[in-house]
Amino acid sequence: MSLIGTMGSGVSALRTFMKGLEVIGNNIANVNTTGYKSAQARYSDSFSNVLQRSTGGSSVTQIGTGVGLAGITTSFVQGSLATTGSPTDLGISGNGFFRVKNSADGTEFATRSGDFRFDSNGYLVTPLGFRVQGLAGSALTTLGDVKLATPPTGAQLRSVAIGRDGLVVENYSNNTSVTTGQILLQTYTDPTALVKEGGNLYTGMLAAGPVGATAGGIALKTDGTNAPRSNGLGSIEAGTLELSNVDLTEEFASLITTQRSFQAGSRLITVSDTILEDIVNLKQR
Repeated sequence: MSLIGTMGSGVSALRTFMKGLEVIGNNIANVNTTGYKSAQARYSDSFSNVLQRSTGGSSVTQIGTGVGLAGITTSFVQGSLATTGSPTDLGISGNGFFRVKNSADGTEFATRSGDFRFDSNGYLVTPLGFRVQGLAGSALTTLGDVKLATPPTGAQLRSVAIGRDGLVVENYSNNTSVTTGQILLQTYTDPTALVKEGGNLYTGMLAAGPVGATAGGIALKTDGTNAPRSNGLGSIEAGTLELSNVDLTEEFASLITTQRSFQAGSRLITVSDTILEDIVNLKQR
C-alpha cells in the first residue's frame, strides 16, 4: 500500500471516529433528557485493494483503505421511572409510544416523553402544545385528541385521574366520576427506523411498521389494539416520567476508547508524513 494510501486510512479514521465522538457527546449531553434514547455508532472497514486474487492453492492478497461509519443505532431500552407527583406526568412501563399531533398542520409524532398538561381548552398537550391522541368521549369509540369534558350542570371539576390502562377519569364536586377518554399507545416492529426530530419526538412511523395500525396507514384503532396493558403494550404510570436511558459509565468508557482510536489515526498520519519527508530528502543525503 502506498504511503498516500496510508494517509488516506488515517484520514478516514479521523473522520469516522469524530462522528463517534459526536454521538457519545450527544448521549452525555442528554443524560437528563426525559424519555431520551441513547445512540451508538457502528464501524466497518472500507473497500480493500486486491493485490492478488485467489488462484488454486494461493490465498487472496488485500490491503484495506481505512474505516467507515456503518451506522448509528438507537437503543430503546426502558429508562427508569422517576416520581414527580404531577397527575399529568405519564411514564410508560414497558413497550409503546405515545402518539401526539400538531393541530396546526396535522403532523403526528411518536414520543416516550410524557410530560403533559391540560391546556386552557382542556386538551392534554405536550410542552410544545401537541395534542395527545387516544379515544374521546365516555363511549370510547372516537379516535382523536384527548380532552376534558364539560362538567355536569351545577358541578365543578375537582380532579383528573389517569389509570394504568390510560383511562381518563374526571371527578366532580357533586361526588360523581365520569370516564371521558383513554390515552392509547403504539408499538413498532422496527423502532430503530424512527427518526429523531428533536423535542423528544419521532417521525417515520410508517417505515418503523406500526403494530396493529390500519392497513396501509399509521392510524390508531378503536378495537382495543392500542389500549395500554394489552397486546404487548406497557402500562401508563401517572405521576412519573421516564428518564434518559444513557449509562454514563458506558458512555465515558466509549469516550476513552474512541478518543484513543482518533489519536491512533492522527498518529498514523504523523508517521506517514515523517516517512514521506525522509523519502523527499533521500537525494540530499
